[in-house]
Formats: sequence, C-alpha cells, structure tokens
Amino acid sequence: MKFAIIGNLQKPGLGDAVATLVSAMKGSNAEVFVDARVADLLRVSGRSLPEYVSVPIEQCVAEGEMVIAFGGDGTILSAAHLVAERATPILGVNLGKLGFLAELSPEEIPHAVVDLLAGNFVIEERLVLQATLPSQREINVSAVNDIVVDKARSSRLIDMQTYIDGAFAVTYRGDGLIVSTPTGSTGYALSNNGPIVIPTSSVFGITPVSPHTLNGRPLIVPASSTIRIVVHSTAGDVLLSSDGQEESLLKTPVEIVIRKAGYPVRLVKWKDRSYFDVLRAKLFWGADARSV
Repeated sequence: MKFAIIGNLQKPGLGDAVATLVSAMKGSNAEVFVDARVADLLRVSGRSLPEYVSVPIEQCVAEGEMVIAFGGDGTILSAAHLVAERATPILGVNLGKLGFLAELSPEEIPHAVVDLLAGNFVIEERLVLQATLPSQREINVSAVNDIVVDKARSSRLIDMQTYIDGAFAVTYRGDGLIVSTPTGSTGYALSNNGPIVIPTSSVFGITPVSPHTLNGRPLIVPASSTIRIVVHSTAGDVLLSSDGQEESLLKTPVEIVIRKAGYPVRLVKWKDRSYFDVLRAKLFWGADARSV
C-alpha cells in the first residue's frame, strides 16, 4: 500500500511522530510519500530517512492510497478537502488537544502500524455537505463538519428563511445558522446546543446561532434533503463559512442551497474502538463528578 504523510508544521511533536511511523514501516512492502515541507522539517532536525519519498503535498495526496494526517482535527479536515472526490481513506494522528476526529495518539503508532499493514482496520464513510448559490454559480463549497451563515462583522440580527425540499420550514432570527453533518455535530453545532449525532447516520442538522426566539429549535433532516436558506440582513452582508474557514462575504438578500455532496469522506478506524468510547474519552460524556 502507498501511504501519504502530511502534517501540521506548527505542532511541536510532528517530527518525532512522523519519524516513529516511518521507522515502524521499515522493512515492509509499504511505499511512503511525505509532504516536502514535513520532509524538510525532518532534515533540519537531523533525521535521516532514506526510505521516504519527498514530494509536494498535492502529489503526495494524489499518489497515496491512504493519507496519514498528523495534527488536530483541522489537519484532518484539510486532508479531506485535499482528497475531495478521490475519497482516499484518511487516518488521523492527534498532535493537538481534543483531536476528536483523530484515531491515534503518537504513543500508539508502533502497535498501530502492525495492524495497519495487516489490514486490521475498518473504513468509515462520512457525509459531506455542498453549498451553492443560484445567483453566483462560481461559489461552490464543500464541508466535512459544517456550512455556516453568520452576520459577519455586524451587531444586527439576520433573518434566515429555511426551506426543506421546497417546503417552508421556519424563519430563524439570530446571529447565524449552522448546517452540519453527523461528523460536525460535535463541533460548532454542539456549542450552540445542537444534538450529538452518530457519525454514520444519514441526516443533517440545522442549528441556529444565538436565536432571538425560544421557539426556533434545531432540526434534524434526512441527508437526501435539499436545504434552501434565504438570508436577509439590514446590515447588508453575511459571511459563508465551510469547516471554520471563511469562504465568501455575501450581499443580502441571498439564497444558499445546501445538499449532500456526491462523494463521502472516508476515515480509518480501529475495529475495537466505538464512537461511544471516543465520546467518553474526548468529551467526558456521561461523567458525573458525584460518582468520582
């Protein structure tokens, strides 16, 4: 198998973790491609790794049959955007704090490589969102976690008329609106009181940001739905974001159409680790200080 290695250059443990992985693969039939920037970091730190091939990140990802992303959730999301329609499986190694999407810690690498080379893993497919603007066809963005419409730099509320499969559902009035995948349910949506959704579910969440009314509650809709949002703002501008990255500043009124993308993101998971294990470990889910 061909492995593509990418990483967040700002993480202090990157060099050690990548060196450990490549060393553990030594002597196997695996081919390793390393993002040239990561390779340069290894060279500067005095590591000699003749087994790897240093290539630009775009070629690295294109060549790999599996991408191993070292960093936090942001690195894994970046890897997913680089892979895009190719849907190459991604294995995350957490060098950050929470690392909700990452499957491994650096300490687990030597044992994990044995399972990886033996094929003792599963590939989990996750939904991807796609947002388009009928009035601006050049804008076409995708998201693994969420698409967000917010009031940009204004202090004024915005109105968001929301339609599901052509049927008017509700007008949300507040600071913004989050449309999230099940993967993104534990991200920005969760901080706005959205529900936790099992990541393999075939649904999307619609969660208002700081709603100005108590009766505009979050919605869960089938992933087959087409979500149309018509945004009005007295300030004139709203911001469209994808996975936490600013995409476009839009003049209102504006119509945004969100639906399931034609491809998934595929994450490498270990067979003996459930999603509920992750919830308990990362979010202390169900923990009660009274029982400690």
